[in-house]
Amino acid sequence: MEDSYPVIIVGAGFAGVAAAKELGRKGVRVLLIDSNNYHQFQPLLYQVATSQIGVSAIARPLRSVFRRYKTVKVLTSKVESVSAADRVVRTSDGRVMRADILVIAVGAVPNFFNTPGAEEHAFPLYSVTDATRLGTGLTRLLDQADRNPDGSVDVVVVGGGPTGVETAGAMAENVKYVVSKYFSPELAARCRVHLVDMVPSVLNMFSKKSQSYATDHLKKVGVQLHMGVGVTEVRQDGVTLADGSAVPGQIVVWAGGLKAGDLIAGSGLAQGRGGRIDVRTDLTAPDAEGVYVIGDAANITDSTGAKLPQLGSVAQQAGKWAAKNILAELSGGSRTPFRYVDKGYMAMVGRGAAVAELGRKRLQLQGILAFLSWLLVHLALLSGVQQKIRALFSWLNGYLLHSPAQVVVSGPIEKEPTEQDPPGALPSKES
Repeated sequence: MEDSYPVIIVGAGFAGVAAAKELGRKGVRVLLIDSNNYHQFQPLLYQVATSQIGVSAIARPLRSVFRRYKTVKVLTSKVESVSAADRVVRTSDGRVMRADILVIAVGAVPNFFNTPGAEEHAFPLYSVTDATRLGTGLTRLLDQADRNPDGSVDVVVVGGGPTGVETAGAMAENVKYVVSKYFSPELAARCRVHLVDMVPSVLNMFSKKSQSYATDHLKKVGVQLHMGVGVTEVRQDGVTLADGSAVPGQIVVWAGGLKAGDLIAGSGLAQGRGGRIDVRTDLTAPDAEGVYVIGDAANITDSTGAKLPQLGSVAQQAGKWAAKNILAELSGGSRTPFRYVDKGYMAMVGRGAAVAELGRKRLQLQGILAFLSWLLVHLALLSGVQQKIRALFSWLNGYLLHSPAQVVVSGPIEKEPTEQDPPGALPSKES
């Protein structure tokens, strides 16, 4: 069976949802396909993993998002393959769909850079499933350590970018405030958080001043920094570094980069850096008529020729711009080069501590002003009124009272117990 649509969008991340909304507002018939029936707000996944907010604050059902967009149809299905040449999408249930215009916005997958043991033992942080699995693993390890008078928990975060810094900072503050409150000060004193990266400083894309501020705050809350040395192996009990030293860790969080997934590799499009598609400035794929690639599946340059980073703001703006070009195509007009509005960078470092470099001129903020700016921006970007209310309540409760939004998490985790774990403490992959 083959269905035909004017526009098919594969992927309901920032880019895909933004494109579908713009087209839906103009009454264009769109099929939006994703394996999940919800849109997730990825910048806050680390807060789900560290129990600062609940899943319902960052995940909104797609049918709720598009309730008022009558021409946008949501299909929850796993896409098995995408053929760019003939703009055909095949799903795991045997459906075949053809588009007049195909938008590929499938996102990315963790890039382990062929590091031995990383894919088997590290916890990525790119989806709601990743976040809940990590939160489950942390809680179970703390429960286990609490039963042992000498029990401890070591967490290693690999990657000194915004995700790594935010995750390490949140975990260290949990140890300092939450573990001591919910378990015991003695257990908190035995828990450690490590941050590792091959570059010499955290937040490499930020200014030296912001890097210095973030470094100082991370050290203040107890994060042990291992900068300027890469990870050569991930083991069940920690990581091995390039200088031959080892860092212990029952949990290793991988925040070390992303790459395009298998759908892109099998699409018939030539891949560039990170396995992504080097799109034209109008966001279309080269050598494939009627195909757009946006979000983390694309290497995007703007109208000035500047290479743009893999950020949510880039994906969201690219989605809107792709929709604008699609509307122009459908009405017989011409596509225009993507013009990105640079709003700058932000990173949360901890309670009352953040760095922000705003706009093209990079107005620099550190500390409480950056922290409040971060909260306001992320609150505004959350999809849905209920999600905003839940996040705001969680933040007020957590940052003022150090009371986590959720301390009960459950579900499978994909990690074998280490030798020091008692039998049955953590389920193995075979269980």
